[in-house]
Amino acid sequence: VGVKGKPSCQLAKPLSPFLLQVKPQLEERENEVYGLFQAIEYRTQVVAGTNYFIKVKVSDGTYVHLRVFQSLPFENQGPSLTSYQTGKTRDDPLTYF
Repeated sequence: VGVKGKPSCQLAKPLSPFLLQVKPQLEERENEVYGLFQAIEYRTQVVAGTNYFIKVKVSDGTYVHLRVFQSLPFENQGPSLTSYQTGKTRDDPLTYF
């Protein structure tokens, strides 16, 4: 199953404040502190809110893929890390998981 909606976006800088809210969620789950946490690309999937699939660089040559759910604005909820994959590389495709 592919990610429907917007095609992959290379420039992920607009996600920076959003990503800062997700970083501690991943660090807690992985029991690790990431000095580098830079979004490289992302995709979106519109559901009852939006799923973001984000490729994040966490060290030289090491990436994680995040699936983050952002509820609809009227629900007034922050982004929630719903799933993630570690051990990724820059060349791994960003797909639905």
